[in-house]
Amino acid sequence: MTESMMIVNNLDELLYARRFLDRPLGLVPTMGYLHAGHISLIQQARQECNSVLVSIFVNPTQFGPNEDFTSYPRNTEGDLHLLEQAGVDLVWMPSPEVMYPPGYQTWVEVDNLTKPLEGSMRPGHFRGVTTVVAKLFNATRPDRAYFGQKDAQQAAVLRQMTRDLSYPLDIIVCPTLRETDGLAMSSRNTYLDAQQRQAAPVLYRALSAARADYEAGQRDAEGLRQKVKAVLAGEPQVSLQYISCADYDTLVELEQINARALLSLAAFVGKTRLIDNVVLG
Repeated sequence: MTESMMIVNNLDELLYARRFLDRPLGLVPTMGYLHAGHISLIQQARQECNSVLVSIFVNPTQFGPNEDFTSYPRNTEGDLHLLEQAGVDLVWMPSPEVMYPPGYQTWVEVDNLTKPLEGSMRPGHFRGVTTVVAKLFNATRPDRAYFGQKDAQQAAVLRQMTRDLSYPLDIIVCPTLRETDGLAMSSRNTYLDAQQRQAAPVLYRALSAARADYEAGQRDAEGLRQKVKAVLAGEPQVSLQYISCADYDTLVELEQINARALLSLAAFVGKTRLIDNVVLG
């Protein structure tokens, strides 16, 4: 749309710059430290929209007290170079003070979908996610917003929030991009040392082994969970936090699989916590 990429930091600049963007407008929310997974979301937005807006904001409210907010990887200069190459029209880089001004006290919460899985392990995480994404939607007014399948529960929660709050936009969930050995791309992969990086692809191998069982006719959800555990048990560097086989939309744990299901896990590889999932059916 534009000759060159615009970069804005405050709300007034954003509202002014937004007027020059042709519709439909695609939003790709990120926390920066961009990799090929992010770029694939931008490429899909480019194909489907006349303008693309990317936000970069490491959101403090979705990190717990003992999580990696201060050490979360950042590379603004590299990110902006990648975004320009990808043909992004507008980059919105607010500060925490812009997003949460002094005296801030309003939160957006989705109820049942945020309780299991990541919600049970990271209390308050989704309240931070839904609040910041609601604020991003309000500020940018996109027609479509693009998220990765790797954060499958997040995508389900944001679909629910978008429906419940009547946002006039579509949530587009794009396939997980993987390294050549199957490891899901993630900014947190940079925390892995050489040995851990070698061990980490076992997460996807375990999910893939269970998916192969499903494709061979296995419909017992517990059987699939046990298959994942059995594969992971062979890798001493990996400590499983949870394995779930749940309804794709409600995230309620299943006994038998009769419709689309989400097989997902969280595990520590060394001290680094990674998540991954595959969709069944």
